Amino acid sequence: MTPLDTLCINTMRILSAEAVQKARSGHPGMPMGAAALGYVLWTRFLKHNPHNPAWPDRDRFILSAGHGSMLLYSLLHLTGYDLSLDEIRNFRQWGSRTAGHPEFDLTPGVEVTTGPLGQGFAHGVGMAMAERYLAQQFNQSGHTIVDHYTYAIVGDGDLMEGLSHEAASLAGHLKLGKMIYLFDDNRITIEGQTSLATSDDIRKRFEAYGWEVYEVDGNDIEALTSAIERGRDNQNQPSLIAARTHIGHGSPHKQDSQDAHGAPLGEDEIRLTKEALGWPHESNFFIPTEVADHFRTAVPRGRQWEDDWKQRMAAYGQACPEKKDLWDLWQARGLPAGWQAELWKADPGPDPAATRSVSGLAIRALSKSLGNLVGGSADLGPSNNTVIKGSGAFGPGSVDGPNIHFGVREHAMAAAAGGMALHGGIRPYAGTFLVFSDYMRPSLRLAALMGAAVVYVFTHDSIGLGEDGPTHQPIEHLASLRAIPDLTVIRPADARETLEAWWVAIRRSAPVALILTRQKVASLSRDRQHLPAESTRAWCDPSIPPTARGAYVISETGNNPDLILIGTGSELHLCIEAQTRLEAQGIRARVVSMPSWELFEEQSQAYREFVLPPATRVRLAVEMAVPMGWERYTGRPDAVIGIPRFGASAPASILFQRFGFTPENVVSKALNLLSTSERPAVARAQT
Repeated sequence: MTPLDTLCINTMRILSAEAVQKARSGHPGMPMGAAALGYVLWTRFLKHNPHNPAWPDRDRFILSAGHGSMLLYSLLHLTGYDLSLDEIRNFRQWGSRTAGHPEFDLTPGVEVTTGPLGQGFAHGVGMAMAERYLAQQFNQSGHTIVDHYTYAIVGDGDLMEGLSHEAASLAGHLKLGKMIYLFDDNRITIEGQTSLATSDDIRKRFEAYGWEVYEVDGNDIEALTSAIERGRDNQNQPSLIAARTHIGHGSPHKQDSQDAHGAPLGEDEIRLTKEALGWPHESNFFIPTEVADHFRTAVPRGRQWEDDWKQRMAAYGQACPEKKDLWDLWQARGLPAGWQAELWKADPGPDPAATRSVSGLAIRALSKSLGNLVGGSADLGPSNNTVIKGSGAFGPGSVDGPNIHFGVREHAMAAAAGGMALHGGIRPYAGTFLVFSDYMRPSLRLAALMGAAVVYVFTHDSIGLGEDGPTHQPIEHLASLRAIPDLTVIRPADARETLEAWWVAIRRSAPVALILTRQKVASLSRDRQHLPAESTRAWCDPSIPPTARGAYVISETGNNPDLILIGTGSELHLCIEAQTRLEAQGIRARVVSMPSWELFEEQSQAYREFVLPPATRVRLAVEMAVPMGWERYTGRPDAVIGIPRFGASAPASILFQRFGFTPENVVSKALNLLSTSERPAVARAQT
């Protein structure tokens, strides 16, 4: 190690400690201990261009141990990204680009939002999968345009989380050789030594998964260099480099202690640390000129890498013009001509069909136009209808098609799908039963936070599942998913709405959850669909399907309705039948299909009031789920036919009767609401 190497690494350590101290919060120990790992990777291996963080063939770097965010911010600033020293000084403050944990789309150069441990690890698996798929699709003899690695720094906490076990197993099975993870083996967590809670043999564990494992001194930069080179040479296995480090490296009183993990070192300890490291300057946030010059060589080096790639791409365009056009389309998330026509062809006709089955038809239809539609399910392909029939699949060391067999790994599947979306060029989807969305929730939440355009295919959406009972019958899950900001939830009622839901999902640049039935549902008539007046023709744009508006009037029995029945999914059919029975009693009922609250809330107030006119105050929502939240549309919490308890094991038809999902009960509830609608609010609450 040269004196300059030492000075560069210590610059990162001191910068990290000072930023945490100024913020009076943060995690100084990890970036101080892992500084050499980041230094070697970013100055000797990482292919990137600081002036164009979105260059498609860059290597991906993920700081999975996101609490050590100052390590990444130091590297980004020092290597020339658009992250000023003032932003470092403003670490963890309002409006800064240096959040407490790295956030995608906030800070240039941050590839994944990390913080929840294990998430960066698993998202990186998806990125490596995306690289392999795109390489298989586009690289031609003599023309290699996709050729990059996925790197990560992971910590003890990452490797304890169950998510990392799932993701590591999948990566090893697929032989993702262009994935190299550096394990910051500092053996300290918040409570103390890792030996308090774990005695795993990390090497044996990862070797059992099919990884190649190296063990090195995390401060020996030549040993680190050699291990990374060996990992890069091994194209048949992912690599884990277990680097023994010391949390809070250089701190006389807090090195190798949990005290360095999640709190500032203190002014006195920083002063002593500077002395211990031979730091040449007393003022804070000092960067030696020779350090800045050395790190900033990343700028011309990155520009040259990208220029070389552009030259290869130009030659590629001459030799393979159609492939080049397709590459541009995929990178821009563009849609080819004719894709909608293919989607509408998937309509199964008037016969009853489960919406999960129609979704499967939609996936296969879309795959004819969208070669980057890639996905699968957590060992439930035949049930979720997520398999693209006639196409190959991801396999160990190869890609023969877009199907992915994720295995019984919902958690890893959701995170890997997010990684594929963030990588770019891929349109991922992931399927399982709705009840198992619980296993996916942390990754769903991150996808929403990052705007990762994943389509989640959730089937078996209600007590319609029947005999499998309450363990498999989702009750609270719709409310749970709707509670996630920026996640669009769509529960279609029939084949037409299912196709339209996929139309929305494909066009959306954020995650979408499709909620689909196991049981068959009839194809609903639109003969009495009510549209806005001619003066508001924009609402009637035929190129925008009704489902895309979130809610629409599917059936109207006359002007000035006495009440509104609102349904989603299979329960919309009950509303239609109840409307007919109420009409026979002289009661005008409007039926509103509301497949998506989120899409409805995006519409103009005028449209929302057209669908749910304020003058019609009697409203009844019908949905096989907990009724929480429906009061925003019905005006009162008791105006919902829902399920406030867990389900039961019995045939679906019996469950529908027992839980009140019958036309008779809808009519009875509607009549009761009409009869009590003029009572004072207190009286209504008592009935």
